Amino acid sequence: MIHIDGSQRSGSGTIVRYAITLCSLLGEELHLTNIRAKRDKPGLRPQHLASVRACAQMCDAQVTGAEAKSGELIYRPGSRIRGGHYEWDIGTAGSTTMLLMSLLPLACFADKETTLRLTGGLFQDFAPSAHHMQHVLFPTLAKMGVQAEMEIVRPGYVPKGGGIIQAKIKPLSGMKTLRSLALLSRGRVKEIRGLSLSSHLRKPRVSERMAEECRKLLAQAGYQSYIETLWDETSLQEGANLAVWAESDSGCLIGADRSGKRGRSSEQIGRYVARTLLEDLAAGVTVDRYLADQLIIYAALAGGTTQYQIPRLTDHVDTNLWLVERFGARPRLEGNTLIVEGIGYALRVQGSRFKVPPLPNREP
Repeated sequence: MIHIDGSQRSGSGTIVRYAITLCSLLGEELHLTNIRAKRDKPGLRPQHLASVRACAQMCDAQVTGAEAKSGELIYRPGSRIRGGHYEWDIGTAGSTTMLLMSLLPLACFADKETTLRLTGGLFQDFAPSAHHMQHVLFPTLAKMGVQAEMEIVRPGYVPKGGGIIQAKIKPLSGMKTLRSLALLSRGRVKEIRGLSLSSHLRKPRVSERMAEECRKLLAQAGYQSYIETLWDETSLQEGANLAVWAESDSGCLIGADRSGKRGRSSEQIGRYVARTLLEDLAAGVTVDRYLADQLIIYAALAGGTTQYQIPRLTDHVDTNLWLVERFGARPRLEGNTLIVEGIGYALRVQGSRFKVPPLPNREP
């Protein structure tokens, strides 16, 4: 059994999600304590609980302590990861993209194609936006062999939620492992694109105003951008999100985004997104500040050594590096180059059961 202290490093829900994901893949029992102990509202929140229960359903796990506000749980995964069609409703505006981040690695190694229909929040602070996931994360993961696509069925915002995303993931077959990733030279920015979305806010021109302000600041820095404006009338409430991404001639993707919030003007959102993108571009790195931590679990599972350049060491990067090291990966940071020696994870199929290779060099 692996013991993980959830109060370590950032003490965030990221530890819960990814520890559950990795144990599901590796067939290792998990004892998770001090769950989110450093947070204002410690213990499992609805969005974390949804990740635990969804992972458990995909791998027939037995779970003790999977309750709201629980500070400790024991997780015993089953012997296989089952693909198929799943639907989960977080029940709040909790992040559907974070739930998808928990399930995507499992679906990559499931016994058949997986479709996921997830209901909750899609655009909010402190969580990946659905647009960044579609246009930055998924295309980058494709370089590692991940075959995933996602559509936004209905936008969802804080506090009502009710947004829906649907994802389709094809599994890696046989003895295949994820490929390592080498992004060491960004090259020249080829184009900048974006999506400016608002729900029930067409009259005040929110989509146009966010896009116009962002385009203006990017142009002042010497970049031409193409930002599509979208208007939605299906969400349960008013809301907005602006996402932009730059693609370089070496295939690197650098993104930035910002969601609407009461008291946050369209122009403030446009300026924030432009400045965030410009900061990461000025750093000359090969991934943005969000992708920097999102790729770590895949680098840890991959065969070989993954390398990419990050803008800075964030709490999420530090936490994810600490966590994957507990599971046998060998991460290190040399300057701004993040290096992860992966465990070369692959599921071995024998009849109807999956056998997991032993963890290499894992700390007791």
